[in-house]
Amino acid sequence: MTGVVEPDTVAHAAATPEVRLPYRELGLKDDEYEEIVGLLGRRPTAAELAMYSVMWSEHSSYKSSKIHLRQFGEKTDDAMREHLLVGMGENAGVVDIGQGWAVTFKVESHNHPSFVEPYQGAATGVGGIVRDIISMGARPVAVMDQLRFGAIDHPDTARVVHGVVSGVGGYGNCLGLPNIGGEVDFDPSYQGNPLVNALCLGVLRHEDIHLANASGTGNKVVLFGARTGGDGIGGASILASETFVDGMPTKRPSVQVGDPFMEKVLIECCLELFAAGVVEGIQDLGAAGISCATSELASNGDGGMHVDLENVLLRDPTLTAGEILMSESQERMMAVVAPEKLEAFLEITGRWDVESAVIGEVTGTGRLTIDHHGHRIVDVDPRTVAHDAPVYDRPYARPAWQDDLNADSARHLPRPRSGAELREQVLALVASPNLASKAWVTDQYDRYVQGNTALAQPDDAGVVRVVEETNLGVALSTDANGRFTKLDPYTGAQQALAEAYRNVATVGARPLAVTDCLNFGSPEDPDAMWQLVQAVTGLADACRTLGVPVTGGNVSLYNGTGEPGRIDSSINPTPVVGVLGVMADVTRATPSGWTEAGLALYLLGATAEELDGSAWADVVHHHLGGLPPAVDLAAERALAEVLLGAAGGLARAAHDLSTGGLAQALVDGVLRYGVGATVDLEAVATRDAVDLATLMFAETGARALVAVDPGRAGELESLAAAHGVPVARVGSTGGARLDTGAFSLTIEELSAASSATLPRHFG
Repeated sequence: MTGVVEPDTVAHAAATPEVRLPYRELGLKDDEYEEIVGLLGRRPTAAELAMYSVMWSEHSSYKSSKIHLRQFGEKTDDAMREHLLVGMGENAGVVDIGQGWAVTFKVESHNHPSFVEPYQGAATGVGGIVRDIISMGARPVAVMDQLRFGAIDHPDTARVVHGVVSGVGGYGNCLGLPNIGGEVDFDPSYQGNPLVNALCLGVLRHEDIHLANASGTGNKVVLFGARTGGDGIGGASILASETFVDGMPTKRPSVQVGDPFMEKVLIECCLELFAAGVVEGIQDLGAAGISCATSELASNGDGGMHVDLENVLLRDPTLTAGEILMSESQERMMAVVAPEKLEAFLEITGRWDVESAVIGEVTGTGRLTIDHHGHRIVDVDPRTVAHDAPVYDRPYARPAWQDDLNADSARHLPRPRSGAELREQVLALVASPNLASKAWVTDQYDRYVQGNTALAQPDDAGVVRVVEETNLGVALSTDANGRFTKLDPYTGAQQALAEAYRNVATVGARPLAVTDCLNFGSPEDPDAMWQLVQAVTGLADACRTLGVPVTGGNVSLYNGTGEPGRIDSSINPTPVVGVLGVMADVTRATPSGWTEAGLALYLLGATAEELDGSAWADVVHHHLGGLPPAVDLAAERALAEVLLGAAGGLARAAHDLSTGGLAQALVDGVLRYGVGATVDLEAVATRDAVDLATLMFAETGARALVAVDPGRAGELESLAAAHGVPVARVGSTGGARLDTGAFSLTIEELSAASSATLPRHFG
């Protein structure tokens, strides 16, 4: 018939080698396209090209980072694997926490979609990471988020911030998941590339762990959940693999649209399917959609898979075969079901009003074949799609500007010379966007839904009860410092790990495992690639020293808009590190602020003259240069042992020292419950050979502020001495002000400064 366009079948592709498909528009390079032709022995069909383009994208294949990420496995020893039930390579890692219980947790990025459409980008980022947790057989119990935005006074920042925060809160709140922690930071480097990193925690029994693969010839492949639409076609996979030009993406597919109520039903439905034993495995459909789920399931299995694409339930009947394969519509899952269990499977999905469609079956061919209305449009080795993407050892080199940046130390910056000047600078830090109260964000999140949250923001780590009968639970902290990592990527990544490790220990949990989300610039820029390699190496080395394995995570590249080779061509490199710890009794978790007067305040650890990259250098002097504080992992381990030994009663409150130094820790402790403090810091400054300003503002690691009953002060001193941790009594709690001898601030003044910044800028 005239005007009918024949589908691009496998046979047609073999017969028309001269046809040149638009592979560059889909993000593939010339040599990558030729490699696909070589693998197939012919040109790809349009549908096959769509699959390869999304699965070989940076976001899905890790082609520029894979050779460096291997360090995480290579530097993990048997002792580190003691509590590791499932490691890297699966949807999420699984950690044994005792009593037959396990937790699974992972952090992933949804950065570029959140710039294009902030609300849906952030919301679907939460939805995607929750589905990763479901697919392991776990019940999601908490979420966290790490957010980075551009300058607070930039005209576009409010658009992104309000959309992202509303998306994170709206989706998580509708799912009934408490948001127990995270960070919100502002810096001009993130102006066109905000970072939205979402973490989810799930719980399960050891025997309930499920891995996703398509095995068992004749087993059915079932797609269930929401219908497939045109939203998000190539969304995360293409957006996350390309840079932005003049503030806009070079490819702008529609961002995915989330439906949290559908996801809530999907959670309960999946858990019942697992409990009934009617599924061999479940895979979520995230980036790359059906392309990803079919190729990964088949590649992980022992056979092959055949799919009849016309059986996919559609919201939009005009979608082409390639669009159906590439769509990243949300709230969809794919299951492998034995034929004799299919009726029971469909009975459960029907009871939950979850639409399901059998779209294929497991075969013994070793091939992934896909037909569309009887036309064979895909015939590939699934491993070449899902796991054997090109692996690049991209060139990298220390940036030409790095030496000058490191030479520009904060040592030359003038420090406060009077109590009045010190008071003024403390207030400036308290009122700065990154240190001011984040209640305007966290109050939009439900932190206590489900009734198992023991601690949440603004405490040092989130703490969640897992077992009601015994109060067994876990603590989680996620941290990152892009300023430190800009100054030294190796040390900056270790600082992120050290801070998260310290935070978990501060609340009284023993650190067990790590997840990470590595946010960097273009891997095609040797500067950004060097930053990534250094950060991965630093993180892997530190994990080995601290004895905590990386269980999985995510890499987000192409976070930059500038000309390669410039100091400002990409974001401040931001390796987000999440640390999970176990706690025998969450009711004895240590809060970050003191609740009563008369407690003795102790400073654990020693302070060095380390002001480079600090909040003080940024807020007071608008300066970034020098070298970040040195990381002493032995000191971090020793401090953690003291904090763990003091947990459960000896420590009435504890707060780590990090961004903003001792000054911010004191302010946080005072503001947490509205109880003041009086401190005398002269003796500690003399002991550590630093001036008072340095003692207040330096961001030296391995330090914490601890409050104890005066009658038990000797116990803390003995505990610290036993572990070789410097300890000094610096004051006591009580009153309505923070009094340091050099200056005094009322709680009202501190509270007003901490809460005034964002409303003034955002209107």
